[in-house]
Amino acid sequence: MSDVIREKCKLLRLAYVADLYEKVPFENPEQYLMDLLQQEIELREIAKGERLIKKAKFMNEKELQDYQWGDHIHFPSNLDRDGLESLSFIKRKENVILSGAPGTGKSHLATALGRKACRNGYEVRFYRVADLIELLEKSWVEGRYQALRNRFNKVDMIILDEMGYVPFSKDGAELLFQLISDWYEQKSLIITSNLEFSQWNKIFVDARLTAALVDRVIHHAHILSFTGDSYRVKHALSNS
Repeated sequence: MSDVIREKCKLLRLAYVADLYEKVPFENPEQYLMDLLQQEIELREIAKGERLIKKAKFMNEKELQDYQWGDHIHFPSNLDRDGLESLSFIKRKENVILSGAPGTGKSHLATALGRKACRNGYEVRFYRVADLIELLEKSWVEGRYQALRNRFNKVDMIILDEMGYVPFSKDGAELLFQLISDWYEQKSLIITSNLEFSQWNKIFVDARLTAALVDRVIHHAHILSFTGDSYRVKHALSNS
């Protein structure tokens, strides 16, 4: 009988019912059916979240529950920790800028927010900025730049990690500017950077392009400042 049930579930595209139907407590038919279908829905959502995490291509598995919050993180007046973790900024197509010294937890927080967003059903993409620039330049040379831009049509949030660690070529900066212009007021960005906005001209060689880019990035943005010493350095020294 279980093989018959499994086959019928397959026809109905019920991925989990065949494994669940003997495990759900039975009180009455309505309760049983409701609980069975609810578990099917919940397991589908979990599986979808894991698929979205895989597509996002995060560099690590950092999660919010492992994040060490502290006084070194300075929130803007219109956002607090609960508001950030609620991810409501994605629905409003707002940006989050994490700015401060290396090793202060910016990338961990960006990744953790991205992974939570995936589990909430959002399409997310994660890039180290230097890697994205390399990809953009390669796609331009190979005539695939428009196809690359189109890949983001259904993406809800893009994480740009380590803005400012590596300076760009003029062509790379212009290609990134076009991409961010596409996303302006259409998607959310999380950007991590060790540079203040006034220093972005060090990586974007054109002053006018830098000003236009910063204008788009900060227009609908929540800017969090990270201060203090590198977490990695502190812990390395404490173990020495």
